[in-house]
Amino acid sequence: MSEKNIQDYIKQEISDSEVLLFMKGTPVFPQCGFSSTVVQILTQVGVKYKSIDVLSDNEIRQGIKEFSDWPTIPQLYIKGEFVGGCDIITEMYQSGELNTFLESKGIELQKPSI
Repeated sequence: MSEKNIQDYIKQEISDSEVLLFMKGTPVFPQCGFSSTVVQILTQVGVKYKSIDVLSDNEIRQGIKEFSDWPTIPQLYIKGEFVGGCDIITEMYQSGELNTFLESKGIELQKPSI
């Protein structure tokens, strides 16, 4: 894929998904601690999301860094907006801001069953 095509692909994926996580590995088998942390937070919050494994395609891995102008993975997008990486998501989760932000964007949260 050309650089323009990869950027178009990333833009399309972000606009097609309410909540999208670019990560290393998959939610079931994260390949780095930071990706694992964000997966755990999203699971705890109860938000449905799509993930894209940047390790499966080097062009996507590099392309998302250029797209967001953010050097690290994971990267979380909500309703087309770049929210941040592991540190930002962790801080937002701990302060309760993440739930508030998701609800303000109209994202439905599933209550965990006990």
